[in-house]
Amino acid sequence: MDLPMKTVGYVRVSTDKQADRGVSLDAQAEKIRAMAVVHNAELLDIIVDGGESAKSLNRPGMARLLALVDTREVQVVIIAKLDRLTRSVKDLCTLLERFERRGVALVSVAESLDTGSAAGRLVLNIMTAVSQWEREAIGERTRDAMSHKRNNGERVGNIQFGYRLGADGKHVEPDPAEQGVLAEIRQLRNNGQTLRGIAASLNHRALRTRRGSAWRLEHVARIIKQGAAAR
Repeated sequence: MDLPMKTVGYVRVSTDKQADRGVSLDAQAEKIRAMAVVHNAELLDIIVDGGESAKSLNRPGMARLLALVDTREVQVVIIAKLDRLTRSVKDLCTLLERFERRGVALVSVAESLDTGSAAGRLVLNIMTAVSQWEREAIGERTRDAMSHKRNNGERVGNIQFGYRLGADGKHVEPDPAEQGVLAEIRQLRNNGQTLRGIAASLNHRALRTRRGSAWRLEHVARIIKQGAAAR
């Protein structure tokens, strides 16, 4: 479509070093200017966020851009690539909804997207859904890998109380001393002892936590919860 006159560009780099060099910023700006020329649009400004992460929308340049959008001082925003705007699917959806409410179109050079058209909005919605699916799929694969390691007795994260790292540095094995403490906690709990009472009993027997500190009710609660989750 023919872009309206009220058009701004937005560029971002994630490190101060990149911002100082200006190479990435210049490359993005060049693409934005070219896109504006192709559509015979007057580019009012190119807003810059130098050395800003895409993990959050809390950036000076982004704040300025959104102010222009909210006041309807701009009708089109051009970016070189979607990840320059944000890497978060959630934040991207939030921005798109905000742009749409204000009647602002988003044009991305790299993805050849223009939300000013129905086809552009459809493609972007599909891309957003696919990105969300990829993130969830990665999460599922990670959880499956962790579960496989646990089932094989391999270490995953912090070692649960009652176990220690084996000689191979990969698998975990029961720690006799801590297993004795676990048995004591289970017996006291089965006998109706409160968490505070269990902690007091362990301290009375001069037993200590893994860090060598005295037992507190929160320590006991955490271990009982871990045991319940493991069953």
